[in-house]
Amino acid sequence: MRQHLIELILFSTYAELRAERSRSYLGLIWWVLDPAMQMAVWWLLVDVILHAGGPDYLPSLLIGVTLWQWMKSCMIHGGYAIWSNLALVRQVRLPPLVFPIVAMLSDTVKFFYIFAVLLVILWICGYPPNLAYFGLLPLFVAMFLLSAGIGFVLAALVPLLPDLRFVIEQVLTVVMYLSGVVFMLSNVPSPLREILALNPIAVVMDAARGILMHGLWPNWVGLTKASLISIAACAIGAWVVTRFASRYPKLAA
Repeated sequence: MRQHLIELILFSTYAELRAERSRSYLGLIWWVLDPAMQMAVWWLLVDVILHAGGPDYLPSLLIGVTLWQWMKSCMIHGGYAIWSNLALVRQVRLPPLVFPIVAMLSDTVKFFYIFAVLLVILWICGYPPNLAYFGLLPLFVAMFLLSAGIGFVLAALVPLLPDLRFVIEQVLTVVMYLSGVVFMLSNVPSPLREILALNPIAVVMDAARGILMHGLWPNWVGLTKASLISIAACAIGAWVVTRFASRYPKLAA
């Protein structure tokens, strides 16, 4: 049964990617173009207009926005997955976790296309590959688990409280501003820097910039703490979805 479930998740992810690509005239190009436009807006605002960026701001911004877009997409699309499939939940006996997992895996596949483009841009800008790239794997795992945990909690609650959809985007925008997505922790004054460093998203953002820009291995202590928080968030989120699983078919009636 478990093997069939894994095969179903993988096939559904593939089908979702193909369907999304067919719905857009630009196809795969749009997966890269959308975050690229957001990066351009931030670069124009902070570096060109406000002159507050600095020499390393553009690559730092590219890294932060690319990683955040992946995490945000997983949280939002995973968070809406059960609610948008309530009719299917009523017709087919499947664990509700399947729907957010498929949505998050789909966003992860798209992220790797975007990340490949990011690497090429960084290499052109003078940030070549280095051995610290091997530190990206645990970093990405921690980021995915954290995003999945938050996405699972949202997936469990949105069908019960659909009005949450109107505040999720705003809350995540605030989280972005507090997570070092558009700024580097090293540029923050010391007392506030220690407070922001308690945010696991800020920790992984800082570690990713260190790897990709300076060839620095992650702070393993900080990354371990962020990973433990991510694992706990994922476990809690999965439990919450399972806890409310019996209610979803009734909501679709």
